[in-house]
Amino acid sequence: MYSKFGQFIDGKWQQSEGKETYDVINPATEEVIGKAPKASSKDVDKALKSAEKGFLIWKKFSPWNRAVVIRKIADLMRKRSNELAKWMTLETGKPLAESLAEVAGSADIFEWNAEETKRIYGQTVQSRFEDTRVIINYEPVGVVAALSPWNFPLILAARKISTALAAGCSVICKPDVITPGTVMELVDIINQCGTPPGAVNLLSGDPASIASQLISSDIVKKISLTGSTRVGKIILKQAAEKIQRVTMELSGHAPFIVHADADVEKAVDIAMAAKYRNNGQVCISPSRFYIHESKKEKFTKFFVDKTIKLKIGNGMSKDVQLGPITTKKRLEEIEKLVEATKKEGAKILCGGKRPSGFNKGYFYEPTVFDNVKDDFKIMTEEPFGPLTPLLAFKNFDEVIKKANNQVAGLAGYVCTSSIELANKTSEALETGMVAINTPFISNAETPFGGIKQSGYGREGGSIGIKDYLNVKYTHLGLVG
Repeated sequence: MYSKFGQFIDGKWQQSEGKETYDVINPATEEVIGKAPKASSKDVDKALKSAEKGFLIWKKFSPWNRAVVIRKIADLMRKRSNELAKWMTLETGKPLAESLAEVAGSADIFEWNAEETKRIYGQTVQSRFEDTRVIINYEPVGVVAALSPWNFPLILAARKISTALAAGCSVICKPDVITPGTVMELVDIINQCGTPPGAVNLLSGDPASIASQLISSDIVKKISLTGSTRVGKIILKQAAEKIQRVTMELSGHAPFIVHADADVEKAVDIAMAAKYRNNGQVCISPSRFYIHESKKEKFTKFFVDKTIKLKIGNGMSKDVQLGPITTKKRLEEIEKLVEATKKEGAKILCGGKRPSGFNKGYFYEPTVFDNVKDDFKIMTEEPFGPLTPLLAFKNFDEVIKKANNQVAGLAGYVCTSSIELANKTSEALETGMVAINTPFISNAETPFGGIKQSGYGREGGSIGIKDYLNVKYTHLGLVG
């Protein structure tokens, strides 16, 4: 499946210098989908030189011309949505309906940035001197290294690539080894829409070695990473040597708060949609559930009843709601966390094991815990899977203290019927994003990112493009 692609450098697909490959696994069947190319250090050098040349060409495109190209990409993505979605489901295991929704969201991001490139506004400041003018402009930062993960391979690559292009930057995208084909298909679409050679490049292969070589290069001026906090700290240390611009979207551990006045049935529906998207393998997935003591019994019953009815299976099959865990390593980590939570004294209300009837595939039952305490491992370590610990709280101050007692600060969820309480909770939560009475946080038009050890910088919205631009102030004397 990967033979028609390879490394994308200087506007064309080419085989790796060393002809090395690695296996890509279908998590629903454990079968090898195909052998993807593994970039060598020479390939990375070629991509760096390609991006350097591509930047000099692309930055000269006027914003209106950039907008035309980027909009074409969005349109072609929508036409090729089935191919993109199939790649994604084969590589990640997520249900095809979720993959199609991710394609639609990714196309929206390109469309948004097609418009944002025309709205990079500078500023004129009144000078204190009669014969001078003060001008502030934004200029593209240069070559961008875009390091994207496997859980949302298309939407996360789209954020980085489209924003870089909109700002006038060139980009080298490094997809995860688990999902190279999805991003290769995207880059192939981009190539058909009028980007000049070198404006977009792709390197497939070992993430650590490729990232290290990119970051150590003087050519790369900015790094955009979506990944774990652990990896983020490693990247930051490397980037510090070059004083490179960095956007970091890292791990989360989102609280889900249900206040006493909340509509419980609606709260459960919101929790189901937010929790089980991509099987909980989402940085903004709610993973610490705080339910007011007056509503906990009712919430628990409804949530468990709906959870056990979820249809598990191959994401390519009709009506499947939960696919497999994407990797064997992640499945084993989830199993260890479940066992640790049981030993600490939690009660399993449903799930807690691999489902019967599956001889192959990294499947795991969605699992709900009761009798959980704040110091349990599952409350301090991001589960990144279909695991739901339920806890009760008595009052506002208590739940806010519990919710904020975490090094991560990416997202939070709130259910309440009170506008006053909604606003008060949002202001009190130490997170970069808050969803109130809705499971949806990520959209093209909104800034995505966190605080504390969930990173810094934003992707999306009108703010996102600023992280790909340098500010230049000019003090212009009118008399030569």
